[in-house]
Amino acid sequence: MTVARDIMTSDVTCARESDTVFEAAGVLARLGVGALPVCGEDERLKGMLTDRDIVVKVLAQGKDPRAVHVGELAQGEAVTIGADDDLEDVLRTMSEHRVRRLPVIDGHDLVGVLAQADVARAMPHLAAGELVEALSYD
Repeated sequence: MTVARDIMTSDVTCARESDTVFEAAGVLARLGVGALPVCGEDERLKGMLTDRDIVVKVLAQGKDPRAVHVGELAQGEAVTIGADDDLEDVLRTMSEHRVRRLPVIDGHDLVGVLAQADVARAMPHLAAGELVEALSYD
């Protein structure tokens, strides 16, 4: 049985709550990714920051990305998946919450991130198509 830890990306870089959005945008660009987990000084997951968050919540509102801190954007509890949860759990969680990326937690520790593409590669073609359809916005 395939579980989240089998297909996740384990080399995870966190943005800190105290980082500026400008700094986090640089990390997104350097890594070539669209989202970063946001971690507190205690190394615990506080949320997720996406490139869309930066555009919609900072740039489109005329805010200075050098003055806005990542912690201001990471609001609410992040949707996560357990490292030993199986693909059915991953699919259900992504579909129910309509998220394309899931931080993977082992106990209280962030151990990886699962992207929609990771899940799609691990699933039969029909199920992968159902995932993409479930996550597509009207």
